[in-house]
Amino acid sequence: MCSKHLFHHMKNLLDFFHQSVDRFHDNVYLWENWGHGYTGMTYGETKEQVYRFAAGLMSLGVKGGDRIALLSDARNDWVISELGILFCGAVNVPLAVRMNEPEEIRFRLNHSEARMVIVSGGQISKIRKNREQLPLLEKIIVLDELSPDSSDEIMFQAVLKAGDLFLAAHQDAFQARMASVLPDDYANISYTSGTTADPKGIILTHRNYVTNIQQSYSLMDIGDDFTTLLILPWDHAFAHTAGIYCFMGKGASIASVQGGKTYMETLKNIPKNIKEIRPHLLFTVPVLAKNFRKNIQKSIKSAGALSEFLFNVALKIAYVFNGCGYDKGRGFRFLLWPVNKFFDFLIFKKIREGFGGRLQFFIGGGALLDIDLQKFFYAIGIPMLQGYGLTEASPLISSNAIHRHKLGSSGNVVANLELKICDENGKTRMTGEKGEIVIKGENVMAGYWMNEDATRNSIKEDWLHTGDLGYIDHDGFLYVLGRFKSLLIADDGEKYSPEGMEEAFTSQSVFIDQCMLYNNQNPYTIALVVPNRETLLQYLAGKDVDPRSMAGTKAALEKIKQEFQEYRSENRYGSMFPQRWLPSAIAVLDAGFTEENHLINFQMKIVRGKVVEQYHGRIDFLYTPEGKDIQNEKNRMAMQKLLG
Repeated sequence: MCSKHLFHHMKNLLDFFHQSVDRFHDNVYLWENWGHGYTGMTYGETKEQVYRFAAGLMSLGVKGGDRIALLSDARNDWVISELGILFCGAVNVPLAVRMNEPEEIRFRLNHSEARMVIVSGGQISKIRKNREQLPLLEKIIVLDELSPDSSDEIMFQAVLKAGDLFLAAHQDAFQARMASVLPDDYANISYTSGTTADPKGIILTHRNYVTNIQQSYSLMDIGDDFTTLLILPWDHAFAHTAGIYCFMGKGASIASVQGGKTYMETLKNIPKNIKEIRPHLLFTVPVLAKNFRKNIQKSIKSAGALSEFLFNVALKIAYVFNGCGYDKGRGFRFLLWPVNKFFDFLIFKKIREGFGGRLQFFIGGGALLDIDLQKFFYAIGIPMLQGYGLTEASPLISSNAIHRHKLGSSGNVVANLELKICDENGKTRMTGEKGEIVIKGENVMAGYWMNEDATRNSIKEDWLHTGDLGYIDHDGFLYVLGRFKSLLIADDGEKYSPEGMEEAFTSQSVFIDQCMLYNNQNPYTIALVVPNRETLLQYLAGKDVDPRSMAGTKAALEKIKQEFQEYRSENRYGSMFPQRWLPSAIAVLDAGFTEENHLINFQMKIVRGKVVEQYHGRIDFLYTPEGKDIQNEKNRMAMQKLLG
């Protein structure tokens, strides 16, 4: 456990890293795989590379406070680059590799006034395409050995060699630069995902990070022998703090996913890399968690009918025995302990071996994890502990922990952070009452880069207004219900968050790929639905109905309607959500929400405003008597196109 005194004399991330190097010099910090198995880099070796790179940046004229951008897939050099930037007093501007639109990258580089960008070979085309429209960019540091496209490009290895010469000749200047970095100096400018044309740059200081790491340790215990495969993008605030830095502070190690030629190829390496690294914990988000569950279910199904039957029996018993986590095995459930133990040994242990055999738990962040997903992983013996945070808070605010958790909640608030729930007028609400989540602590951002208005709107009297709706229950667990701005608003003014419902519809039905609910002071809620073509075709084939016929179209639409009917009070999921918020009209769409059509952003979140704008005609139609009938002409045409 990490006690406060370890952080007492620590003023910045440089001190934080130095302390870890002193304590864990020979522990492996970074694992990397270039196709020939994983090799490790120790804390001591990492420090040597960081010094070389920081000195190389100084030799190129980088000064304290300069902004240097970083656009790279996950690899050792990502960490070395960030630390190198920080060690010469500069500010890292991490960019998401999932960004494909030239204007998204261009905006961030120009708005942050980045002097240089560090880029991997797989990402460099994004910079080269924008080069003429990046007047402030002086140098492009390329991590991989490539033929330079212009005199502005310099190889990473050349910067390291320049750093060797600088360290030999200017050691005093290098030490002085490190010593000049103060707690409130900027460490990162992290841009929001850009659901609008003008994303905001979140300024996080050295103090913000060191504080949030310390806060995280109050709920997350990491041993110095721990390893994780850091699957999430490394610029992602959650992976950045909880992965790169929290593991660093404990002398533990992080591994990057083996890179492929394409993004999809890299994703396919994850299962293989998990078995190679044998992680003790994994950080995940809903889309990854669902893929893990799907692969497990597929594997069980392929093992035969008996295996599938036993697996489902084992799951049901585990669900009852586990309860909501905090009440596991209590009361009559104690009687199920031997049966649960037997099935765990017979079935679940083998599943855990697929994750390397050492995985103790997942930590989930990024969005709400539905309760069924949490119960599933809890049953197989790898709890998925939901957390909550946002980049403006560096980012961790709360989390469930192994020693204290309640499935369905976002856990307890981290240490040394004040949190209150407020109504629309800023008045504090009572326990159990819903309102906006508002926080205060040294992990709260310095503000938004060059955007004073946005800063004033978010931070009032040192309190960060998160824009998230939630409440705290009587046991002190935080429940996050979604964004204020995405709330369904009924014609009587009552409000409800749709995100948990949308998550349930898509995760619990194989026939629904995507769903967005909408109600803006209308008589009822409506749903925009993207069906799953393959499962509908299989369903129609099972009924011996031609999907290209009118009968096929009608049967497919009726099936979509039935999936939503399951949430009505008399049916399977009838107790999950208040009945008044269930959709009374459904628009079937023949095309999905994608990054290409700008209806989801690169963090895979629906851009609600753009969906409403694009489909406003369909939305208006759903509030007519004709539109309320799922067999309406517009739905038939969309379904025919989808199945054709």
